[in-house]
Amino acid sequence: MSSQSSPAVVVDPGRGMHTREVSLRPVGPGEVEVEVRSAGVCHSDLHVLNGDWPTDRPLILGHEAAGVVTATGAGTTGLEPGDHVVLSWFAPCRRCRKCAAGKAWLCTETRAVDNTLPDGTTPFTDADGEQVWPYLGLGAFTERLVVPESAAVKVPEELPFDVGALLGCSITTGIGAVANTAEVRPGESAVVIGTGGVGLSVVMGLRLAGADPIVAVDLSPERREAALRFGATHALDGAATDVAAWCREELGGADHVFEAIGSPRVIETLPDMLTSGGAAVLVGMAPIGATGAFDLFDLADQGKRILGCNYGSSVGQVDIPRLARLYLSGRLPMDDLIGTIRPMSEVEAAFDDLKAGTGLRTILRP
Repeated sequence: MSSQSSPAVVVDPGRGMHTREVSLRPVGPGEVEVEVRSAGVCHSDLHVLNGDWPTDRPLILGHEAAGVVTATGAGTTGLEPGDHVVLSWFAPCRRCRKCAAGKAWLCTETRAVDNTLPDGTTPFTDADGEQVWPYLGLGAFTERLVVPESAAVKVPEELPFDVGALLGCSITTGIGAVANTAEVRPGESAVVIGTGGVGLSVVMGLRLAGADPIVAVDLSPERREAALRFGATHALDGAATDVAAWCREELGGADHVFEAIGSPRVIETLPDMLTSGGAAVLVGMAPIGATGAFDLFDLADQGKRILGCNYGSSVGQVDIPRLARLYLSGRLPMDDLIGTIRPMSEVEAAFDDLKAGTGLRTILRP
């Protein structure tokens, strides 16, 4: 028997974004039910809403969330009701060759990117019995959800749910890009292009790693000011500054450049910002099918690298608890990433907050 219905924020090809009552089936083997306490509003949700990433089915939005386990299915071993968890949107299978090699972010068997549970089904139906699908296998813009055990990461109870929600995507992606993908070392120079929630998380990660200088680039004065508060040593207006020329003149080229926008035009400029042997890290998600052109001789001759970065090259079960401990020890100012807190009913205003581009995250609470 399905549990009591609850409102969910749904987007579909015919109606756009709207609120729909959905019912949630009971947990099955290897699954957990989670009561959502906080959910972050991320650009990936906006990409779906805007049609940048088209969907052919109704999706419950939301993939950045934290909550409390309310039920567990047969075969679950690491969680029990009452546990506080962060939801990880890229639920790994834990069995494929990539997972076995410790690279869960490259799992080849996950169904999360298909917007389903691992068996290809959805736990949600609406009042008419129509299936409604969980965006990235979660669908966190509702009161309760069912996910595979690998998508629910236990965290200390003292971790605030609002901070935990951001650990589900933006913070783990940004800090992971620094620590895991680029493996930044103390004293290396770094440039961060785009200082939204993920970009500011990159800045936090660079400060934690001891990078110097840390150069933030953004069109928004508010975002540049925020980047300085989070640890950037310099802040440049991307419209008024030739960033590549600045990097060559002031740094002799940067050791690392992080692109947190997903703009093909900007990505094409990254190699010119690098010193020999430097690495450009693509953290922002470009539109599907986007391409870019580079000076291939320069890449080879100067040993420059372009690194793709999915989820900060993170293993949720390892990296999320580690970052939670760093926050609780006072070494990561994650609270400062939280901007407005709204009830789920104000989801349209929450997306307006995101479009306003302050760099801070809006949190939704059911």
